[in-house]
This record gives sequence, C-alpha cells and structure tokens, in this order.
Amino acid sequence: MREIIKLACTECNNVNYTSEKNKKNNPERIQLNKYCKFCKKTTAHKETK
Repeated sequence: MREIIKLACTECNNVNYTSEKNKKNNPERIQLNKYCKFCKKTTAHKETK
C-alpha cells in the first residue's frame, strides 16, 4: 500500500526529495519542511503528482 512520492520546493519548484506514504492512512497531500539546496535554506516541500 506504500507508494513513492516526490517532494518539490514551494519557492523554486525543484523536486529535491522522494519519500513513501501509505495512501490509505494519508489520502491528502503531504507538506514537510526540508532543506532546499537550490534556495540554500529550509522551505516547505509539497507532494507532487
């Protein structure tokens, strides 16, 4: 049931991270605070399609 998702920076829209989530338990999109090497700071990263 776990699927691989991509996390993109909300400021520069670059895909920096991949992660896994269980779509049964978390059907909505995930947003995490991660470090963006392009922005050189910690920003919010949202799940992309």
